[in-house]
Amino acid sequence: MTALAASLRDSSVVAWRNLVNIKRNPDWLLSGTVQPIMFVLLFAYVFGGSLGGAEYREFLLPGIFVQTVAFNSAFTVIGLANDLQKGIVDRFRSLPMSRLAVLLGRTTSDLAVTVLTVVIMSLCGLIVGWRIRGSVADAALGFFVLLLFSFAMSWVGAFIGLVARSVEVAQSAGLMWLFPVTFISSVFVSAENMPGPLRAFAEWNPITVSADALRELFGNPLRPDGGLPDSWPSQHAVLYSIAVSVLIIAAFVPLAVARYRRVASR
Repeated sequence: MTALAASLRDSSVVAWRNLVNIKRNPDWLLSGTVQPIMFVLLFAYVFGGSLGGAEYREFLLPGIFVQTVAFNSAFTVIGLANDLQKGIVDRFRSLPMSRLAVLLGRTTSDLAVTVLTVVIMSLCGLIVGWRIRGSVADAALGFFVLLLFSFAMSWVGAFIGLVARSVEVAQSAGLMWLFPVTFISSVFVSAENMPGPLRAFAEWNPITVSADALRELFGNPLRPDGGLPDSWPSQHAVLYSIAVSVLIIAAFVPLAVARYRRVASR
């Protein structure tokens, strides 16, 4: 068996272990599904009436998708920090398995949870009036872009989880940086209406561009007022979103693996 095949086999075992652990601790899955539903209902009905009604809901849902998969990276942070604190990583280290397997297994299992979250959110979105108005191929590409971005964010979470010194630190560190990044974006409002520095950040923010990529592929409004974005990233949203996700993975996989080796060697 080649080293790659062995690594993939070990990763699948770790991923299955993580999924079984969710079955034993269903509160993890509950928080990953209830929170996005609350966001959808809150912004669709509480704010949607004053911000544009049905058209705003169609603008909103792709942004909520992207925000949710970004926040799901916190599960990777807490999961790895918890395994470190309980000594599970030390047990894995004593086994003849790939160093990458623990991290890839964690990010893969979290991606599986994200798939379930996206399905539930899509059904909730259909209930509140969101529709996919593009072709089947474009819709499939849209969900691929979303899951690729989710996988990239999981690797960011893996690195943070290995850096955190405890589960308590991981809980705050995994979410602290996400709030400004997700809210300074076009998830809820148009980036064009923000003041200068914030607008520049929002326009190049991967959250904004990923949301715009989904809106374009799903055939949803690109802006609440029906206008078109005038920034280069949003005008090339699909390409930019895929490129950024690939770059994040390429950057954080070696960082996370290097950090894992340092932690495991203590």
